[in-house]
Amino acid sequence: MREPWLPLLAWWFGSAESPGDIAREKNRLWFGKKKSQDTDALHRFGGLVDLALKGGLSQWAETPQGWLALVLLLDQLPRMIFRDTPKAYSGDQRAQALVSHGLKLERDLALTPLQRTFIYLVLEHTENLHAQDEAISRFTALLPLLPATDREYFTQTLDYAKKHRLVIERFGRFAHRNEVLGRASTEQELEFLKEHGSRF
Repeated sequence: MREPWLPLLAWWFGSAESPGDIAREKNRLWFGKKKSQDTDALHRFGGLVDLALKGGLSQWAETPQGWLALVLLLDQLPRMIFRDTPKAYSGDQRAQALVSHGLKLERDLALTPLQRTFIYLVLEHTENLHAQDEAISRFTALLPLLPATDREYFTQTLDYAKKHRLVIERFGRFAHRNEVLGRASTEQELEFLKEHGSRF
């Protein structure tokens, strides 16, 4: 019987072979903000996202690939399907718990370096300085595992991790989430949000 998470992983990572080619092929899906992509994610995997957000699919986390897929359902897909609403972050707490537990078991080491970036992104998404430090450490450790021709995407992920950390160090939270989450922004945060690239 085919593992139920395979369609999600195939859609997310595609069929290219090298990490660099996969990243070039899928970067717009991963980090673009396009309504048609968000709608596609909803139609394909909205039911699974709902199950994951309700605490279901726990058995997926028993294998590295299933663990990765469940983390995607909780961390990445809600940011697409529920973009610009509080529900975009509704899977974060469970995703963070799953990642913390899986890293203790070294489940990430059974994944490819590219797959591992989406585990470590969960650390980067937290409003916690210790987790931000760990994200930087883990992204840094990936670079020597790759040939120079495949490092561009990984260098960018490390750079973004450093930028996320600086925001948490400065404000203790992501200022760009305040409006969506109904949090009052400070004057310093409002000034920061006027800067280019402050909203990731």
